[in-house]
Parts: sequence; structure tokens; C-alpha cells
Amino acid sequence: MPHEASLAFRPALPEDADSIRALVRSAYAKWVPVIGREPLPMRADYDRAVREHQFDLLMLDGEMVGLVETLLRPDHLWIENLAVKPLHQGRGLGRRLLAHVERHAVEQGCVEARLQTNAAFADNVTLYTCLGYDIYKEEPFRGGLTVYMKKTLA
Repeated sequence: MPHEASLAFRPALPEDADSIRALVRSAYAKWVPVIGREPLPMRADYDRAVREHQFDLLMLDGEMVGLVETLLRPDHLWIENLAVKPLHQGRGLGRRLLAHVERHAVEQGCVEARLQTNAAFADNVTLYTCLGYDIYKEEPFRGGLTVYMKKTLA
């Protein structure tokens, strides 16, 4: 894991949209052969999303290495997207991103976090399960299976 002092969070700005798009495309590229298409986050409109959603960027020595995109809903925090640059995957940064947004959600009075992922992304399902997320619904989507997960926040 990178040294604590070199990691920092900052909110995204509209001018970050291209960098966000590039990070997401690189992070999700490994899943294209698994599901036979680009995952939806690779095709999202990040110019619009940065204006409409909360993005917390994880910076390492000034370089964006991860991000989490969220929406605060009346009864839960929706985690729309979590991505870490491939070079930095496997170092605990995804866990750090989740802990960051969960902590802020609790500070805002939120008691639950929810997200969805593709069942074929087995590493992601395993990670979320290990971090306290439970599957509450599954549904077919484009020849695969979408897994909906939630976690009660303390």
C-alpha cells in the first residue's frame, strides 16, 4: 500500500472528466473479454456525470489513481462506480475508497450503502462480500447477471 502521507482525496471538478473517463476505461478494460462487451462505465458520459454526481478522486503524489462516484439518495448511498488504475490495483485502494465514502455517508446520516456489479466480475463480488456487502437481488442483464449488494453502515 502506498505511504499514507502521499495519498489524498479531493472532489472532482468539471475539468477532470477526461481524466476520469481514461481511468475508468483502463480499469474496466480487463472485463471486456470476460463479458464480451464494454462494461457500461466505459461508455458513460463523464462530462455530465461530474456535474450531476459526487466524485471523490484518490490522488497519489498528485496523480489520480482511483475514484468513487456516488449519489446520496433519501434512504441510502448509491455507489455508481469505483475504479482504480490497473497499475495500482491489488494495493487496498478500492477498500480505501469504499471506507472513505461510507464514512462520509454516515456523517450525513445515511445508514446503508448499495451498489451493483456484474456477477462475472468475481473478484469484485468477493471484495464487496469481504467488506460487509450482502447480495439482495440478482437479475439478468445483456446475457449476464447483475448482482445488487448492500451494507448497513454503522
